Amino acid sequence: MKPTVIFSTYPNKKSITKIANELVQNKIVACVNITKISSVYSWKGKIENTSEYLALFKTTQKNKKYLKEKIKSTHPYKVPEIAEINITSINKSYLNWILESTT
Repeated sequence: MKPTVIFSTYPNKKSITKIANELVQNKIVACVNITKISSVYSWKGKIENTSEYLALFKTTQKNKKYLKEKIKSTHPYKVPEIAEINITSINKSYLNWILESTT
């Protein structure tokens, strides 16, 4: 089974922490890394400079469809970023941990 990382940004720590805990508890993801970032982007014709939280959801190919749907249905943004990083190389012990944590 192949691992994958799905990432998204959130407006505050509370909004990502709640869904992250639920996803780990339900074994949809093995881990969610959350870090504060600064974002510069265009929204409705205006340049925005804001703080956001970047979430990296570590999961398997088997769980990615459900995960993406869950992020979309619970996300506070009207246009959430839901992007995927395909893993082409990963150390075996970490892969085994992801697999054990998501089954």
